[in-house]
Amino acid sequence: MVKTIISMLIVTLLIVVGALISDYYVNAQFLDFNESANVLYDKIHEEKATSDDVLVLQKKWLAKKKSLHAFISHTEIKELDMWISECVTLVRDKEWQDALSKAEVIIELTEQIPKGFSFSIENIL
Repeated sequence: MVKTIISMLIVTLLIVVGALISDYYVNAQFLDFNESANVLYDKIHEEKATSDDVLVLQKKWLAKKKSLHAFISHTEIKELDMWISECVTLVRDKEWQDALSKAEVIIELTEQIPKGFSFSIENIL
């Protein structure tokens, strides 16, 4: 009986620690990407962005999403892929208002996606 309780406590502790580590990692990845997206937003707002600027953001995202596949849903990843790809085209075509809208959505996604996968009461219940 005592061994069973100790085993259950150890497993519970491992799950909680794993969830906290996962939460920290996902938040760190998105925080870093959010900073890059904000820099791009500022360039688009000033109409100084080039398609290369967006491609740099896209490459950064492609590198990050390789490890994020283990932590977040593929749907969320695909959604961010789509918005970034659209932003590349809009900046290339110098459609600043539409590109700015896409950049705003990218920033919002980088803030909201980690919240949906965080270790919190609302996500557990």
